[in-house]
Amino acid sequence: MTDRGVRRTVTRAPAQTCDAASDGAGEAEAAAAASPPPVSPAARRRAERRTERITAGAAELEQRLADLLRGGLISAQQSGPALWEETAARMVDAQAPGLAGRVRELGALASAGAGGDAPVRLLEECALLHLLARAWPRRDRLPEPLAATVRSRVGLTASPEGPAIRDDWLVLAQYDTSDSRLTTRRIWLHGTASGRTALLLSYGAAGRAPDLTLPAGLAVDAELTPYPGAGQPRMALTERFGAPVPTTVRPPGTTTSGALARYGAALRDDPWRESVPVTLDRVEPVPDGDGWQLADADEDHALPVGAAARSRPGLWRLVALSGGAPVRVFGECGPRGFTPLAAWPQGPGEAVPLC
Repeated sequence: MTDRGVRRTVTRAPAQTCDAASDGAGEAEAAAAASPPPVSPAARRRAERRTERITAGAAELEQRLADLLRGGLISAQQSGPALWEETAARMVDAQAPGLAGRVRELGALASAGAGGDAPVRLLEECALLHLLARAWPRRDRLPEPLAATVRSRVGLTASPEGPAIRDDWLVLAQYDTSDSRLTTRRIWLHGTASGRTALLLSYGAAGRAPDLTLPAGLAVDAELTPYPGAGQPRMALTERFGAPVPTTVRPPGTTTSGALARYGAALRDDPWRESVPVTLDRVEPVPDGDGWQLADADEDHALPVGAAARSRPGLWRLVALSGGAPVRVFGECGPRGFTPLAAWPQGPGEAVPLC
């Protein structure tokens, strides 16, 4: 397929609701089927014990952060990794893996060679972690979407919730990140009819690629189901209705100032968001001292290219694709710059992966 026709977005209601339209008895059966399955007393007690552990862990973390700042960030940087690993282990014992992961990130920032801006970033991350530790015991007083975000950030798993969205999904980018335990694959999609940008996550053991593969530049007729959470882009691939096929359709773009506004709006929904997916229209990669910027061709604004992206070959593919002319670029926009992941030339042409 080249240019596909725009498909109407289909929102599916639960099947039992449709079956219940025949009579009153059917409605009662459907209501019973639609309600969540009963939770066993043992499962309820396990959930309550975990909640208590997380609450105790969050209180301990809040006190440790207060002690850390009282002693000064310089001493924290000189304390070595043992302090952070011990704190992270305490959060693992509290069954709060999200808190443990953020503590380890603090340790990486505090380690030697983390960069000249390490003290500022360390203070920022401490503030965000303190906010999360304070939000957990107050989650019942938060709006439900934000409460779901807090539960997710702490480390509680959630299942995707409807309504499912069927669309022609453009594959914008696919890339892997790895640590000693896990390989995580991130796939960004854009719905041609819904206008939604979705993130699919799949996992593999360390050193092994995840099974799900969707190369950039293709489109797939599929149904995705969102996960709960305020401004949450993550979705689950529920069903495919055909194999991925090439396409020349492109996602709509915005300006550099529009990208910053989008990131600011996302932080209102989720203060712990590290970046947002954005497609920039008509930008040019231009050198800026030791770095690069994406300059808006129609405005007097620019976004810096993130430090990590500057060391990747994708940046030079972007520069070659532009040749001094405006291009359309999809990537992740965050507080430390823009990470280009895919680009399209000014005229006709396929997507060029940058990651």
